[in-house]
Amino acid sequence: MVDWEGPLTEAFERATTYLTGLPERRVGPRATAAELRDALGGPLPTGPSDARDVVAHLAKGVEDGLLPSGSGRFFGFVFGGATPAALAADWLTTVWDQNAGLYAAAPAAAVVEEVAANWLVELFGLPGGTSVGFVTGAQMANFTGLAAARHEVLRRTGWDVESQGLIGAPTIRVLAGAERHDTIDRALRFLGLGTSCIVPIDVDDQGRMRADALAAALETEGPQIVCAQAGNVNTGAFDPIAEICDLAHAAGAWVHVDGAFGLWAAVSPELRPLVAGIDRADSWATDAHKWLNVPYDSGLVLCAHPEPHRAAMSIRAAYLIQDENGQRDSLDFNPEFSRRARGFPVYAAIRALGRSGIAEIVDRCHAMARRFADTLAANGVAVLNDVVLNQVLVRFGDDDALTRRVVSAVQQEGTCWMSGTTWQGKAAMRISVCNWTTDESDIDRSAAAVLTAEGVERHQRRVE
Repeated sequence: MVDWEGPLTEAFERATTYLTGLPERRVGPRATAAELRDALGGPLPTGPSDARDVVAHLAKGVEDGLLPSGSGRFFGFVFGGATPAALAADWLTTVWDQNAGLYAAAPAAAVVEEVAANWLVELFGLPGGTSVGFVTGAQMANFTGLAAARHEVLRRTGWDVESQGLIGAPTIRVLAGAERHDTIDRALRFLGLGTSCIVPIDVDDQGRMRADALAAALETEGPQIVCAQAGNVNTGAFDPIAEICDLAHAAGAWVHVDGAFGLWAAVSPELRPLVAGIDRADSWATDAHKWLNVPYDSGLVLCAHPEPHRAAMSIRAAYLIQDENGQRDSLDFNPEFSRRARGFPVYAAIRALGRSGIAEIVDRCHAMARRFADTLAANGVAVLNDVVLNQVLVRFGDDDALTRRVVSAVQQEGTCWMSGTTWQGKAAMRISVCNWTTDESDIDRSAAAVLTAEGVERHQRRVE
């Protein structure tokens, strides 16, 4: 008899202890890399060990090296947490261990993804019939959306990139804002287009693409892709998507929207004006492991044109049992072959929260970001951005060195955790509010910790 109960009980007990302790846990790792290696390393095991003992050893060994990104006071990156329903469904996803590439290999996973995909399209207000791929994150979502774009803009010139490759193909220009996310550049490298194909478009002081600059750049003929941004990673600002779609489509270009976290603004009646015109784009990338708060890894690519999406991704092999009766084979819509059934936790999160619950998370995070910004500004800290969504960008004493020292001091102190960045050539602290548990007390404790750290660092600098 296999002992499932022992290791799973150990895992459950340690998991619940970790989760219930998050509200008061120090937000930051406590162990160095050397200490973690000492706790977890050693010679290669020469024989079997008891499974429960292994789980206990692993959990104890990593305990002090965990970055509690599920905490309501983690603001370092745009990381969500995990809601109870999503987390439980993710555990079952592991237990069921379905290979979600084919309907024949995982019928339930395929149908759940189909249902969840339809819900997502409705939540975002996108055109009916939009295809959806469940990928690892926004990096691969951008890659997949841009692969569909590459296929289509070259097809219109009579070039079949899937069979002919890129050697000798018409040159594709990719027009993207100067403050685009680096995953766009990386996706273009993966696609063989290279970063030299990018035509950077001027932006305003919040990082929004300037429509007039795009209009001038679109006057060149040939295949073109426009990359718009819904939610700048530093400021949270949104490109003028409706204007971009009008200009790009008039020039025959494909519009791809990088909406890793910003696309979720579409779910909020209050914030939906930020994404006005989003339904007129051709493809979109976003993350479920951000504002839907499902466990990693869970990215989403959506395409208004399923045929280019399928053409760029699909695969055929004699041994595969691919459904000819209209059932959904997910490998037609993402770059992976074998993969985890990511649709189960997405389905569970949406069913548990509903439209109103998801909107409440987005709206609350927006309100908490504004509360954080207002508190710091009231105490003399410079807020560099318009807090339109969940991002707050601040700077201390108009001084790079002081700002970096405050960021480091906050990280070391442990009440909260936020990251440093560079914005328009100057050091800044970047605060991202994206966790479903974050409330007023988290914001107030964290703002107090930041202000205390600033005071300490100013005093220390004067002493020095």
